[in-house]
Amino acid sequence: MISKLCQFQDSKVVETLKKEEVVAFPTETVFGLGAIYDSKKAFDRLVAIKKRTPDKPFTVMVADVDDIEKLAKVGEAEKRIIKRFMPGEITILLPPQDNLYDWVTLNQKTIGIRISASKDVCDLIRRVGKPLLVTSCNISGEPPILNSLEAYQKFEGVIEVIVEGQSETNIPSTIVECIDGTIKLVRLGNIPFEMIETVWKGNE
Repeated sequence: MISKLCQFQDSKVVETLKKEEVVAFPTETVFGLGAIYDSKKAFDRLVAIKKRTPDKPFTVMVADVDDIEKLAKVGEAEKRIIKRFMPGEITILLPPQDNLYDWVTLNQKTIGIRISASKDVCDLIRRVGKPLLVTSCNISGEPPILNSLEAYQKFEGVIEVIVEGQSETNIPSTIVECIDGTIKLVRLGNIPFEMIETVWKGNE
C-alpha cells in the first residue's frame, strides 16, 4: 500500500472510509484515526493499526447534536452538557441505545460520544453519511501524533489516506462518564471538570 496525503475536501478521503479503511486526520485536539462505525471490517482494521486489544470500545464521532440520541440515552443533565460544550473538546460516556452493533458497544455500560469543534471533521462525517469510530492517531501506549508528517512517518504503507494538517491544542479531550444519575471525570483535558459538573447540576 502507498499512503496518500490528501486535503479534507478530496473525494479520496470519503471513498477510503466508505470502503471500510482507516483514515488519519487532524482535529482540534490531537490527530485522529477514523473508520466508519457500522463495519466490523473497519473496526478490525482500526484495532490492528492501533495495535490495541479488541475489547475496548472506540469513541463514536458524530457531526451534529441531533445524532447523539440515535446512539445513546440522554437525560436532562446530559443535555445541558451537550448544549454547553458540544461541539468541543469533550467526550461524554453515556448508556448506549439497544440496537447498536456489537463492536461499537463491546457489551460495555457506556458509549463514548464526541463532536469535534473542527468544521472540516464535521463536514467529512456528513459527506460520509454516518458516524465514525475515532481514536487518537498513535500505536496504543505511545504519545498521540500531532500532525500529518508524524502520521506519515509512523503509518506510511499502513494507512491509505492521511489528511494533511496539524492538530490544534495537542491535548486530548476531557472525558466524563454520565450514568445512573452520576457524573465522574475519566480524563482531564482543556475543559475543567468543575465547569462540566456545574453545568450538569444545572447551577450555571
